Amino acid sequence: MEQPKPDFIYILRTLSKYEVEYIIVGGVCAVLHGAPISTFDIDLVHSREPGNLKRLLKALEELEACYRDPAGRIIKPEESHLSSPGHQLLMTKGGPLDLLGEIGKGRDYKELLKNTFTLKISENLKVRLLTLETLIETKEEAAQERDKAVLAILRRTLEEKKRNQAT
Repeated sequence: MEQPKPDFIYILRTLSKYEVEYIIVGGVCAVLHGAPISTFDIDLVHSREPGNLKRLLKALEELEACYRDPAGRIIKPEESHLSSPGHQLLMTKGGPLDLLGEIGKGRDYKELLKNTFTLKISENLKVRLLTLETLIETKEEAAQERDKAVLAILRRTLEEKKRNQAT
């Protein structure tokens, strides 16, 4: 699949249409918290409950999702892939989508849910977002170079948000 221009709102609207349960994490989460970073994909931790996986597969079909395969093969995600704790790196009509079974030190949808809030993106679109504090914790737990690189920016954004709330 040719790489389309990222349209994260299109991806989120499609997931919403099928009532998929997910949490926005990663770069888009950071941007929605006000962090001045760039991101080229959208990272979501999805519920791996059977009913949600069925809805997710329907949404992915509409999004024409397939794995980002260096050999150029068209490999579509299946329920067995999505039920794993691993990372599913997909390309869709709306751009790159990373579906994550777990992040940090094995934190899945159920565990992360208590550290989320709902954000109204538009009149007809509400999304669940990881708190900035929890996003920072999961980045620290992952300890990958790209996560370490953004931690200073996320911590500074958190400090600024707290300072603004205090005034």
